[in-house]
Amino acid sequence: MSQPEETLTQDGIGRPDDLERLWTPHRMAYIRGENKPSDASSGECPFCRIPRGDDADGLIVHRGEHSFVVLNLYPYAPGHLMVCPYRHIADYTQTTPEEMVEIGELTKRAMTVLRSRSGAEGFNIGMNQGHLAGAGIAAHLHQHVVPRWAGDQNFMPVIGRTKTVPQLLGDTRALLAEAWDTA
Repeated sequence: MSQPEETLTQDGIGRPDDLERLWTPHRMAYIRGENKPSDASSGECPFCRIPRGDDADGLIVHRGEHSFVVLNLYPYAPGHLMVCPYRHIADYTQTTPEEMVEIGELTKRAMTVLRSRSGAEGFNIGMNQGHLAGAGIAAHLHQHVVPRWAGDQNFMPVIGRTKTVPQLLGDTRALLAEAWDTA
């Protein structure tokens, strides 16, 4: 482990605080709102750009006919997936019957795959509709599939204001993509 960092007191003298630091510099892009569309246009939207590229680069786990499954770049927990329609729509009520059914089917499949590969004991599943409801990217509909385990987040987010992710996102994507048709 690293040495304790020094903190500055009012008199400018540094004193060790005996706390360890878990550095997560990748979170700064999320905090600054980088890659968020500035409006509802599909040209700026990351959920519109991602499927135009390579699956591994875009962290796509599976592609359906109307929707795709992608690993969250800023996960709440390891294996945090999102199910997104290809079409740039903001609200669940705008889905076609085919999109609605496929989003549901891909969500069920995501749960099965996550259980088989990670032993997930529970899930948080949901859509945040609009900025006021907590949607990070409100302009493009996406459903979160967040696997959970007993004690998975313990004290870290509450006291340490830190979330731990024990595996590289690319490795997680490869594991889940490989299991998609077999789990």
